[in-house]
Amino acid sequence: QVQLVESGGGLVQAGGSLRLSCVVSGSIFSINVMGWYRQAPGNQRELVATITSGGSTVYADSVKGRFTISRDNANDTVYLQMSILKPEDTGVYCCNAEVATITLKNRYLEVWGQGTLVTVSS
Repeated sequence: QVQLVESGGGLVQAGGSLRLSCVVSGSIFSINVMGWYRQAPGNQRELVATITSGGSTVYADSVKGRFTISRDNANDTVYLQMSILKPEDTGVYCCNAEVATITLKNRYLEVWGQGTLVTVSS
């Protein structure tokens, strides 16, 4: 019923920038927290950043000052602007959202996207 589709990943040199986008579609009633997570090869998935519907944000210490999360509530989209990228930022970046659907308005379900690969070369 609900899909998250990420875009914007790719190959970039260290010090460069990328902007990720994630669009939520389907039978959406409301969206609570949206976020980005990443998983590097051989590592567990880790939080990158989250943003509430009111705009409050949380960042992993490793990306503070370099990444900015934002959202467009009118278009059910969340963004991740990544700057001063480092090789250790390499990984699959997945979008996450807490979504209440039209048929289940009083309960938020956690939905994940398929992910987009970010590769930072040194």
